[in-house]
Amino acid sequence: MPSIVTASQLRTVLGVSVSLYSDAYLDEIINTSENVILPMLVANTSAINSYKLESNVAYFYTQRSHHFVAGQSVIVTGLPAPFTATHTVVTATEYSFTAALTSTNVTLREIIPMGTATLSGYSAADIYANTPAIESAILAVSVEVFQSRVAAGGQIEGVDFTSTPYRMGRSLTNRVSTLLMPYLDVETVVQ
Repeated sequence: MPSIVTASQLRTVLGVSVSLYSDAYLDEIINTSENVILPMLVANTSAINSYKLESNVAYFYTQRSHHFVAGQSVIVTGLPAPFTATHTVVTATEYSFTAALTSTNVTLREIIPMGTATLSGYSAADIYANTPAIESAILAVSVEVFQSRVAAGGQIEGVDFTSTPYRMGRSLTNRVSTLLMPYLDVETVVQ
C-alpha cells in the first residue's frame, strides 16, 4: 500500500478514470516509485547483511553504522522467519545489535538481497509523509513509470514526436534530484 501518494492523486495528475485504471494498478506504480525514492532519503533504517541466532539471542549485523540503542523497538524485514519481526534491542554496537529470540540456533548467514532494520515509527514513509517535495518527486516518477507501461513498445513519444527510449534509466532519478537534495542520505550515495 502506498504511503506518500494515493491512487486518486496519481489519477488526477494522469487525467485517467477509475474505470480505465483501477486503484490496485495505480498502487503498483506508486509502490514502484516509492521503492525507488524512499531508500535514497535519510531515515532511521540500516541494511542487515548477516544474522545469526545463538542461545536465544539474535545477532543482526548492519552494512553501516546504525543508531539503535538498547530498549528501542526495531522492525526487521527481508530475513527468513523467525527473524523478520519487531524486536526490542537488547545490546548495540556500531555495526550490530542483538534481540531476544526463542528458537533453534542458526549459524552466521549472509543475506542477499539485504534485509532492513527500521526504528519503529521512523521509516522514510513516516518521516516524509507530509513533505511536498517528496510527494512531487514520487508523483513525477510515478508518471514516468505509468507512461513506460502504457506506451507502445515501452517508448514514450515527446511533444515534438521524438522517441525517448531511456526514460526509465539513471536519468529518471536525476530529473527529481533537486527536489530530493535536502533529504538525500549521502552515506547511501557513496556506498
